Amino acid sequence: MKYCDLHCDALTASGKKQVTKARLEAGDCLLQCFAAFVEEGGFSRFSSLADKFDDLVKNEGYHRVLYASDVKENAVNALLSCEGGAWESIEELRGLYARGVRMAGFVWNTPTAAGYPNFPDYQGLCAGRISPSVREEKRGLTPFGHESAELMAQLGIIPDVSHGSDALFWEIAQKKRPFVASHSNAASVQNWARNLTDEQIAAVADCGGVIGLNFCADFLSDDGSAAGQRTAILAHVRAILNAGGEDVLAVGSDFDGIPENAYLPDPSCMPSFFETLVDEFGPRIAEKAARDNFLRVLRDVVGDK
Repeated sequence: MKYCDLHCDALTASGKKQVTKARLEAGDCLLQCFAAFVEEGGFSRFSSLADKFDDLVKNEGYHRVLYASDVKENAVNALLSCEGGAWESIEELRGLYARGVRMAGFVWNTPTAAGYPNFPDYQGLCAGRISPSVREEKRGLTPFGHESAELMAQLGIIPDVSHGSDALFWEIAQKKRPFVASHSNAASVQNWARNLTDEQIAAVADCGGVIGLNFCADFLSDDGSAAGQRTAILAHVRAILNAGGEDVLAVGSDFDGIPENAYLPDPSCMPSFFETLVDEFGPRIAEKAARDNFLRVLRDVVGDK
């Protein structure tokens, strides 16, 4: 079953990569989104990663997607996205679009010019001083973040709220336009701030957006075994479907940004995953989650050439 993956960090991964062209082909990937992750360095750092994406497309034979109509059935398509502090001015946001970005996250785990992240104290989280369930509820988009969201709508860039605070999430949802949480799961199953509440899942669905299932073991379950991860992933799928319906589920693996998942270590394992979805939820829901739901958002926000 051909599928779209809304998030991977192959552009910034070092050492042995989980995402390769051969593994994507083995997994029958239709479209892989490659995130330009900018923790520091701003637009200059983004530009170097965009250059790396250009080289990857050229040298590995990916088919680049700038519009929904660019997606080819007989190719591994590649779409450039970004997360973190990739832009700090309207001119730079226009520059992202000019370089091919069609999906953009406002933050990573630390504040940016555009807004605030899920975790109110990321350093405290890393040091074990606060629980991963503690959510940033008050601080959201900055005035510049609101201005950016409006320009994204005009240009045709999909807003991505994964890593965004609860306040940021609701400010984007209140705009009543399609948006995505490219790599997030269900907080009702695993209570991490990076996961979405049932109310948030319903809001994404109401706006015509999608949620990409994240394969990070910690976000799925405390049981990191292959069997435990399989059970957890199905529980997250069921929770997202129950809260948001069958048009909201998608895949956002986070490959190359996470430790290897014992159940789904790389893209070559995706066929067995979708076979399991078919067995558990039926072929219609599996097909929607695999490709149809995200391709709808791509058409609705980015549009055709």
